[in-house]
Amino acid sequence: MRGKTQEDIGLVELLDPVAESVGYEIVRLRLMGGAEQRRLQIMAERPDGDMNVEDCARLSRAISEIMDAADPIAGEYTLEVSSPGVDRPLTRLKDFDTYAGLEVRIELDRVAEGRKRFKGELAGVEDGQVGLNLEGEDDTTVYFPFDWIVDAKLVLNDELMKRGAQQRAARVGADADSEDLGDDAEDDIDLSESEED
Repeated sequence: MRGKTQEDIGLVELLDPVAESVGYEIVRLRLMGGAEQRRLQIMAERPDGDMNVEDCARLSRAISEIMDAADPIAGEYTLEVSSPGVDRPLTRLKDFDTYAGLEVRIELDRVAEGRKRFKGELAGVEDGQVGLNLEGEDDTTVYFPFDWIVDAKLVLNDELMKRGAQQRAARVGADADSEDLGDDAEDDIDLSESEED
């Protein structure tokens, strides 16, 4: 799920070690657009789930160095490094544990329980399977193998907004404690730069 196409997956494999070496984890990578102008979109975060402007700039520089050297994309492209945002995609098994209790939309690569798309409250992970308390069905928890999931995203609602606000407040408080107030409280950062072949 972190990469959608074979090209995406190859880029994730190339860039994962780069991101990890500077202290970040790639949440999702998408190479979009046609042959003329492409966009390499990378959502990333620190292991603690945070990602600010300086983090995006630092990761962008590290990725640019490797992309320039390896040159895996033919032609021009634009690199965008951002945080996953509040209503983030869930792409790694650990995400489904981290965000347990929140509402999510999940799409499978096959039919299960008579459908491919589900909405409900995450019930965590058990034996490599993602649990979901189905919306509108009391006491109904279904489990899907992680490998069946092709798309999963948190639903933007009051509970998620409240959690996001609490996390931002905690970060701002930590920044104030370290006397380093800046743009660290921002969630969605888009640091773009143009790359050429």
